[in-house]
Amino acid sequence: MTGGEEDERGFFSEFPVAMPQPPLPVHNKKADKPHYLGHRDRLRNRFLENGATTLADYELLELLLFRSIPRADTKGIAKALINRFGSFAEVLGAPPHLLREVRGVGDSVALDIKVIAEAARRMTRGEIAKRPLLGTWQQVLDYCRTAMAFQERETFRILFLDKKNVLIADEVQQVGTVDHTPAYPREVARRALELSATAIILVHNHPSGDPTPSRADIEMTKLIIEAARPLNIVVHDHIIIGKHGHASLKGLQLI
Repeated sequence: MTGGEEDERGFFSEFPVAMPQPPLPVHNKKADKPHYLGHRDRLRNRFLENGATTLADYELLELLLFRSIPRADTKGIAKALINRFGSFAEVLGAPPHLLREVRGVGDSVALDIKVIAEAARRMTRGEIAKRPLLGTWQQVLDYCRTAMAFQERETFRILFLDKKNVLIADEVQQVGTVDHTPAYPREVARRALELSATAIILVHNHPSGDPTPSRADIEMTKLIIEAARPLNIVVHDHIIIGKHGHASLKGLQLI
């Protein structure tokens, strides 16, 4: 092997031939923009220009999810939530552990949904506070529905009123099972005396969705009325809340 060959071999090893490089990719900024961003802008504009009445339940839920999930398409998650629970209101009323069963919903999203639900409950409660409840009956029903319609277990609550029928306190007395909750007439009367209430409205929910009063509902209401009567405490009504409506025992002439 000659010296020239050695020099040539060494030359090639130290200075490799530059290979042609592929052209740099040209980025299309418009094409790189996630598709859901334009959708979000359009949905926000519809809400701002036309109000929420023009939006379907899943679209209103999308708006809520925009802030919880800033970097993903939320339409599929919103639709999955509506399909799972039935309506926007039922999504808000669903317990966190069931919300998290929906793909794409984690702890933070479930928490945000429950914060919105509590804000709605407090807003409707504010509409009946410091006002005669019998004169704002629809607001009372709206509040009870917001607070109780989508709970998984029966809950028995009492609205305590003063002599002007203004709300003194709203208290949950008992939480039961999916189809039963206990009520204790003496405890109801005792608590009314402690609060100096002169009237009460009984409320409980039926998780099945059907607000039709049962025989047990009617009998227990009559027992509470009897316990309260000697103390000059009036039971104005017993309202049963379901997912799709309510029943008033007074309205049905059952008390």
